[in-house]
Amino acid sequence: MNAPSTLIAEESRKTPTPDNLEITVRNRRFGRGIEVRRWWLGGDPVGTAWMNALSATFPRGEAFFIESVKAFRDGADPRLGSEIRAFVKQEINHTREHVAFNRMAQDHGYDIDAIDARVAKLLAELKSRPVILNLAATMALEHFTAMLGHELLDNPAYLEGADGDLGDLWRWHSAEEVEHKGVAYDTWLHATRDWSRFRRWKVKSLMMLLVTVRFIRHRTQDTMELLAQDGLTGWKWRFKLAKYLLVKPGFIRRILPGWLAYFMPGFHPWDEDNRALIKVYEGDFEDALMPAK
Repeated sequence: MNAPSTLIAEESRKTPTPDNLEITVRNRRFGRGIEVRRWWLGGDPVGTAWMNALSATFPRGEAFFIESVKAFRDGADPRLGSEIRAFVKQEINHTREHVAFNRMAQDHGYDIDAIDARVAKLLAELKSRPVILNLAATMALEHFTAMLGHELLDNPAYLEGADGDLGDLWRWHSAEEVEHKGVAYDTWLHATRDWSRFRRWKVKSLMMLLVTVRFIRHRTQDTMELLAQDGLTGWKWRFKLAKYLLVKPGFIRRILPGWLAYFMPGFHPWDEDNRALIKVYEGDFEDALMPAK
């Protein structure tokens, strides 16, 4: 005998997501009408190339996240449904702002078409596989963006010396990534509510391993390609990138504990409630708040 849909919804909602969590859409615009340097991040070619490489993937990537989550919104309890709608609106705004940011990089002579083409090819390959795997990939990548967001908010060194309001762009994006970090995961719990815990863990863990290998390989490749467009090639610059990621400021090194936590049985993104990082910046966004519903 099938359980009533309301009971299923209640069961799927038993997660560590804070009961008082509010996902707020902050409708802000950045980088309009300002002059920035080619190496906009404190004059650092490596940091600039890394952040440019990340941004180049966001428009297509976030469209993929939206479609992957929306595919499983039917039957979700009202609260999760509301969070999905807010998640979609936040991601749409992120896409708009990174399109503008990417155009700025192109105006400085960077060719990011190869990065965009690589993302487009990968996403085209995903169309033939079960949509539940796309949700698993989105869940893993959202964990990456949440960890990145945490780092950018918690460690000012990453964005030190950013030109104009470009540092604010990344802090704004980071705040919202932290805020909606549990939406894809809770959607996964809803979509796989009839699965065994072991099956859930196996699929999400294997997907995270695959996503991690591709993420690090492709983003470092993208970064080196952008550095090459500045004439910065060879092992010297590979070493500088490795130092940037592993030593100072050390993005990859610093997210390792959060990455490992993902593989723990019973893990949930909200096992760590880091909303205090958002509150530090909320005052800057107060004039741009809009209802999520």
